[in-house]
Amino acid sequence: MKPGVTAEWDTLKTAVIHRPGIEMFFGLLEPFASLYERAFSRYGARVEHRRLEEILRDEFGVKIVVLKEAILSAADRDPTIRKRLVDAARNVLSFTGDSLETSLARREFEKNSELLDSGHFFNILLLQPQVDLRAGMGTRIVQMNITERQPLSNLYFMRDQQAVTDRGIFLSRMAKPQRNREVILTGCLWNILGLDIMQSTTDPGTFEGGDYIPMKKFALIGTGDRTNAEGVRQMLALDLKFDEVGVVHQPNHPLIPEKVFDPMIDMHLDTYFNVASSGVVVGSELLMKEAQVEIYYRQGPGNYTREGKERDLYSYITEKGFDVIDLTTLEQMAYAPNFLCIRDGTILSVEVDRIVSKVIDNLTAKAALDPRRYGALLARAHEDYRRLRNEGQFFPHKKEVYQHDIDAYPVILENLTGGYGAAHCMTCVLKRG
Repeated sequence: MKPGVTAEWDTLKTAVIHRPGIEMFFGLLEPFASLYERAFSRYGARVEHRRLEEILRDEFGVKIVVLKEAILSAADRDPTIRKRLVDAARNVLSFTGDSLETSLARREFEKNSELLDSGHFFNILLLQPQVDLRAGMGTRIVQMNITERQPLSNLYFMRDQQAVTDRGIFLSRMAKPQRNREVILTGCLWNILGLDIMQSTTDPGTFEGGDYIPMKKFALIGTGDRTNAEGVRQMLALDLKFDEVGVVHQPNHPLIPEKVFDPMIDMHLDTYFNVASSGVVVGSELLMKEAQVEIYYRQGPGNYTREGKERDLYSYITEKGFDVIDLTTLEQMAYAPNFLCIRDGTILSVEVDRIVSKVIDNLTAKAALDPRRYGALLARAHEDYRRLRNEGQFFPHKKEVYQHDIDAYPVILENLTGGYGAAHCMTCVLKRG
């Protein structure tokens, strides 16, 4: 299979997902440090994720590739792939403590590697354990303490480890240390599937797939906290076929003082803007008008030249002929823009009214600790909630959605969204057509 996506509204054919596992348990021990928005039920998240998978596969006919299943199945069939998995695990597993005990432990790891199942090494990559061994007096009196170092608790957000372009895969270099090992596992999968890798983002560039949206003749790349200018430069140096690329600068939310900017409010482009059809986009007009766009025109293979004039994202996209379905601040923060387009005019969206109370509760706690930073945002969220409840029009059940002939399939994702994303973030789309 040759990966390729030219337009976000083309019919979804193949997607990759990762079912959240033990790594989510460790992430929930400290949600903030794990880049989660809030605490949530791990069991509930797993149930929701299974339902998301079933809907995509059984109701929309999407071919689903499950990351762990695909890697382990290939490792069990092919000794070369298994060796790669074992070698990668060896590089992240650490033994510390008494020199004699650590030496024995390393020797045992090498001796037993052929006996251990492939899932053992996959879990090492998920959790990056450090095993500390201290010998005491007496036979086999050894104190063993195991520390999980930066468990990959965000791996189920499969959008971000790469951008699937019209020409192949551009591998990410994640901006946060909590996520930078994810590409080891996803890179292994692309190798197993025999997919074209155009290039990997290299230091000092950072790039994440949630900042990339292809729109047929042009594409948008977000830049800010997660994707930096060097990451954008490296992507523009690829042999993309888009006539034009708009580089969208992450906006500060106007309800948060600029000196205390919170980049998590709109961390990726797809958290405040998305594409529902070949003529309709959905987003926060407030943020779109704050987001400035640099426009680059294709001069030849890997050669894009910037036009001098910038404009805001709202103006840019409406000039392209797209209608905009506006979202309130509360809907934007409740992941309304983070839907997955299944085909032109059909979207798999989050059921926003099931999430808004959790978003408000979380924002209330933040505002109590830092009223200057979050006070105005909280007041707007309460205002939005009262109006949306009175009108009965929480996304996707808005009159504008029906007026623009968008067929929205809402899904309850109360728990999974606690990790800071919804259906768009949770799927790596490999093929549209």
